Amino acid sequence: MATDTYRSESNVGANSANVSDTSMTQLLSGIVSDAQNLARQQFAMFRTELKEDVRRTKQALVALVCGLALVSVGAALLCFMAVHGLHAAFELPLWACFGIVGGTLTVGGGLAFYAAVRQFNEFNPLPDESAQALKENVQWISHPR
Repeated sequence: MATDTYRSESNVGANSANVSDTSMTQLLSGIVSDAQNLARQQFAMFRTELKEDVRRTKQALVALVCGLALVSVGAALLCFMAVHGLHAAFELPLWACFGIVGGTLTVGGGLAFYAAVRQFNEFNPLPDESAQALKENVQWISHPR
C-alpha cells in the first residue's frame, strides 16, 4: 500500500511536469505563430505601399516625359523663329540672336527641371510607414516591457 501511494504521488509530479512542458510548448508555438503572422502583415503592408509609390512615380514620369518632348519640339521651332525675328528687327548679328534665344531657353528649361525635381521630392519612393512599423515591432520584440 505504501508503494501504491508513492507511485500515485510520483505520477502526479510527472503529469504536472508534462502539463507544464505542454503548456510551455504551446506558449512558444503561439509566440512563433504570432511572429509569423506579424511578419506576413508587415510584408503585405510593405508591398501595398511600394505599389502605391510605383504608381505615383509612373504618373510623375509620364507627365515629365510628355512635357519634355513637347517643350523640346516647341523650343526648337521657336528658337529659329525668335533668332530670325531678332535679326530682322534689330539687325543684330545672327550669332548674338542665337545667344539671346539660347540663354532664354536655358533659363526656362532650368526652371522646368527644378519644378520636376521638386515634384519627385514631395514623396519618398521608399515605404516609410511600413519601415517605421517594422522598426517598432522589432524594437518591441527585442526589448519587451
